[in-house]
Amino acid sequence: MKPLAENFRQFLDRLRSGGHMIDMKQPVDIRHIATLVDQSDKALFFHNVIGYDMPVVSGIIRSRERAIMSMGCTEYGEIEQRLRHGIDHPIAPRYIETPAMKQVIMKGDEVDLFKLPVPMSSIYDGGPMITAGVVMASDPEYGLNSGCYRFMVKEKNLTGIDIVTPNNMRMYAQRAFEAGRVCPISISIGTHPMEIMGANFRAPIGVDEMGITGGIRGVPVELAQCETIDLPCVADAEMVLEGEILPTGWTNPEGRFGEFTRLMGGLHWNPVVRIKAVTMRRDPIYYALHMPWENTWLAAPTRYAAIRAALKNAGVQVKDINVTLGGCAFWHAIISIKKQAGEGKNALLAALSVLDLKHVVVVDDDIDVHNAMDVEWAIATRVQGDRDVMIIPGARAKPLDPSLAVMPHGVVPTGAKVGIDATIGEGIPRERFERIAYAYADKAKIADYAGGKQDPAPAKDDMADASISALADAILKVIATEPLYYSAVAERFAQHTFQAVARALGKLHTDEKLWQDPRGRLCVRGSAHAAKVPGKN
Repeated sequence: MKPLAENFRQFLDRLRSGGHMIDMKQPVDIRHIATLVDQSDKALFFHNVIGYDMPVVSGIIRSRERAIMSMGCTEYGEIEQRLRHGIDHPIAPRYIETPAMKQVIMKGDEVDLFKLPVPMSSIYDGGPMITAGVVMASDPEYGLNSGCYRFMVKEKNLTGIDIVTPNNMRMYAQRAFEAGRVCPISISIGTHPMEIMGANFRAPIGVDEMGITGGIRGVPVELAQCETIDLPCVADAEMVLEGEILPTGWTNPEGRFGEFTRLMGGLHWNPVVRIKAVTMRRDPIYYALHMPWENTWLAAPTRYAAIRAALKNAGVQVKDINVTLGGCAFWHAIISIKKQAGEGKNALLAALSVLDLKHVVVVDDDIDVHNAMDVEWAIATRVQGDRDVMIIPGARAKPLDPSLAVMPHGVVPTGAKVGIDATIGEGIPRERFERIAYAYADKAKIADYAGGKQDPAPAKDDMADASISALADAILKVIATEPLYYSAVAERFAQHTFQAVARALGKLHTDEKLWQDPRGRLCVRGSAHAAKVPGKN
């Protein structure tokens, strides 16, 4: 993979020069930012946010095209390849001494989160939400972990942190809470999307996500040491919040907030974070990640990589995967496989073990996983519910799933996973699933005929009985050695009119010489090719 050492500002410049970002230099009320981004097909850079001293950028990866650009790719599928390369070939981070995000340092009473232009988003939000932070934490046993979480601004130096979902960050916070100690975290805001993608990949415990990010980039991620906590942060960030998750437990209200589900999340109970320091550039840009779509395009490829690895371990050969937008890029996967006997079910079991996948459909390799009608057709024509639908109850569920029953506070929910094996069942003849393919589709093109094309007429046939009998004998001689479909016979004898061929075949039928083989091809009655009458020897 070609290395990409681009930083956050260089990516913004690339968006701007390519016409993918609009610079809005007029005064804009911060309360209007979220809805303006929602209405725009381009990223928006707000230079003059009323009441604040720094600009806001949002929507930078809120489209498929901009997500592709952010990863230095030309096609969406290449994003997964970059991620896979990062997983397989991690590059350890490099520490630097004088990062730009330490040009301004505020500690203690100097910290004032209300000076940051953190926008409101939806009408039901519980408060301004910091959405684009790459969060780093450390555990005495398991080491460094990175992820992306949101923080609701509560006071000048206090936020909530949303960690209701079971993950490594929640475990780190839980272990610190049980030990009665704070859990230090760094929150890097205004990083390149590659750092966001790497942090969002749910790596096994003990694996450094910034090493994976370095592998994605092809060059080391530059980190710097924080000022007030013993943790690193992203050196190229626009700003860094240094904080501690207080050992209060999951007892403070946080939310609501518009989620990746495209629904309003409920009120969550979470710990709180005291911000000890804020470091930033002299001219920082605040990045507000816009939900839900700016979260979606880079989330799906992390699922692709995990699914592909799980199926590889199961010995199943994958043709294609679609983690669908209808499934919020988290919950639904359609997987086509080059199937051997029994592998439809094996593929389902492997895929349903991945992360928070909730529903999986496995199809044969003749099905286009990106075509919803094709997939539904496979389900309609290849599935028997009692044989091909698999339900796994009591599996780990994501608390943001609105279909789950309301759980008591502190109880992590479980739910059902569903797999549909929409592959052709064992023992069913493949010819049952031969799609309609119209004769001469390779030759007869409507555009040509709309433009005036005319077909040459064959020489006029003699329809006398003797001539038709001679043609019938010629056809019989051919199909005696090679059964042919009706259209193939018409093509083989195309020097005759179609009516003459049809009459000749009609004569063979009248003379009880014409039959069909099990696949429907014309053959000689009584020959070894001929289909047997059911119930007769």
